[in-house]
Amino acid sequence: MSIAPSLCRIKRGVGTAEPVTNGGPNGTTGPPYPYHTDPEPNNPTVIPRVILEGFHFTFLIRHPRSSIPSYYRCTVPPLDEVTGFHDFMPSEAGYDEVRRLFDYLRSINQIGPHIAGREIEKVETNGNSNTNGDSSQVEICVLDADDLLDNPSGIIEAYCRSVGIDYHHDMLKWDSEDDHHDAIEAFAKWKGFHEDAINSTELKARLHTKKIKSDDDQDSEWREKFGEKGAKIIRDSVNANIKDYEYLKQFALSV
Repeated sequence: MSIAPSLCRIKRGVGTAEPVTNGGPNGTTGPPYPYHTDPEPNNPTVIPRVILEGFHFTFLIRHPRSSIPSYYRCTVPPLDEVTGFHDFMPSEAGYDEVRRLFDYLRSINQIGPHIAGREIEKVETNGNSNTNGDSSQVEICVLDADDLLDNPSGIIEAYCRSVGIDYHHDMLKWDSEDDHHDAIEAFAKWKGFHEDAINSTELKARLHTKKIKSDDDQDSEWREKFGEKGAKIIRDSVNANIKDYEYLKQFALSV
């Protein structure tokens, strides 16, 4: 992947030097890459490292057995007429891309080694035992959607502590007219995808921990909702992304 030329010309503050190139050898000068730019080694994005370094990254993950059928539902009748998405593309699941970006940020020490919400301990990463110790860098901050739904106040409070935001319980509520106006405006481009969130007023813990269904039960449920072909597409996509999800899950914030 080559760096987008429009992102290579970064305006610097007074007293800092203008970059000569985009930061070093992620593109090429010929096909199949679209831009005539130098590459940045191992950078999986089209965004130069110098821009990536300006962000405090949070990774929100969800098990593919939940996310894939949820997205598939938005691409088939009747909801596809609302969303405007008429084809489900397994390549858009994004788990592989998120993992590659995550590993790249770790490799350049932009995040980690400390994992948010954990004490100093030994953690296994890629088969190696590493210390989850102190770091002057940004903590690794991965939030799992199921953890968030099981304990929203605890997870959000720990998240705020990690990123340096003052936590208050009102963060979990959005029941004013202004709140709903902001939500509708923010999600306007993605009509049909976020109606449940738009029509809600708060984030509260679910009454019971989500029961994990067997693969057979999941397949049966998907066949009933989406037919035999749809169920197979979902199962294949779920299976293709589980390893990447489980890899990221080992870094998830816990309380």
